[in-house]
Amino acid sequence: MKYYIIAGEASGDLHGSNLIKALIKLDGEANVRFWGGDLMQAAGGDLVMHYKERQFMGFIEVIFNLRKISGHIKFCKKDIEAFQPDVIIFIDNSGFNLRIAKWAKAYHFKTHYYISPQVWASRASRVEKIKRDIDAMYCILPFEKAFYKKYGYDVHFVGHPLIDAIADRTQIDENEFRQTYKLGAKPIIALLPGSRKQEISKMLGVMLSLVDDFEDYQFVIAGAPSQDYDFYKPFIRQNNVSFISNKTYDLLSISNAALVTSGTATLETALYKVPQVVCYKANAISYHIAKRIITLKFISLVNLIMDREVVTELIQGDLNKKQLKKELMSILDTDKREQLFLDYYELEEKLGGKGASEKTAKLIYDSLKNSNN
Repeated sequence: MKYYIIAGEASGDLHGSNLIKALIKLDGEANVRFWGGDLMQAAGGDLVMHYKERQFMGFIEVIFNLRKISGHIKFCKKDIEAFQPDVIIFIDNSGFNLRIAKWAKAYHFKTHYYISPQVWASRASRVEKIKRDIDAMYCILPFEKAFYKKYGYDVHFVGHPLIDAIADRTQIDENEFRQTYKLGAKPIIALLPGSRKQEISKMLGVMLSLVDDFEDYQFVIAGAPSQDYDFYKPFIRQNNVSFISNKTYDLLSISNAALVTSGTATLETALYKVPQVVCYKANAISYHIAKRIITLKFISLVNLIMDREVVTELIQGDLNKKQLKKELMSILDTDKREQLFLDYYELEEKLGGKGASEKTAKLIYDSLKNSNN
């Protein structure tokens, strides 16, 4: 069968790649065409457009790039019409995907959504549009099934694909890793400043302001696959700071603590059992707009899933050198670390077991087979 998959950023590329592998395993004649990245390309299928070409963060950035986004939407519709897939599979990336889904449903394409838009965070009114435009929804967060049930929409909870992505990785040799990347013997504080240029620019300066206050540790920046080293270069002018690109999981596996930009990375850090401080700072106008729309108690996935504060969140004005230093010192303290480890194990239990990609692929494949019989 023919599968058309649309993912929009690094995390979508990761989960999309595992979904493609699972679909190909089930359907030996699978013809996959997709919007995604390098990982999806390695998994199989034809890449239409790389997510690097359409990354925009915040309301203001989106407004400034409306013409470009509109062009991508038109191109996507034409490409789908030419390919005539048996199913379109949307992965997260709601701003783009829900526009395509509305059009696709009107043209009688089957529409499946893997990794729900965060309608539980803001604009819950979008649920009605999702019910109208999406034939099947596959959720990865445990509270989403109950959320959708309130609106009379039955969805599948398949577990979180990060558990698979992490469990399937080969354990690295720490000494070899340190030697390869010229890391000394000092314990590591990992810096995960995000994947988009706008967020990296806002986060990394504050994170690096702590370097001189923690001389017994070494700071290592986790470079995003979506950005070149040259972009990070101006930030790396201090001793005790290293840079490693596209090895975030390996870095987390040997880190003592982490400063993490809010997003999927907070969950990844927790699953690697690394004590963390969550950081978030946006364009001032974008932040104030978001504050009026978003109704959540927390911004990190760790706290949202646990429904209580497990990791400290420093947001906007609170993300400053003084506060960040205080919170980093806190997670380096033994008592705080022990509590975090206990909370992280509880978090992992809530996320369900392994096999999210396989479960989702099977549900999609079976639904197509049944509809064709």
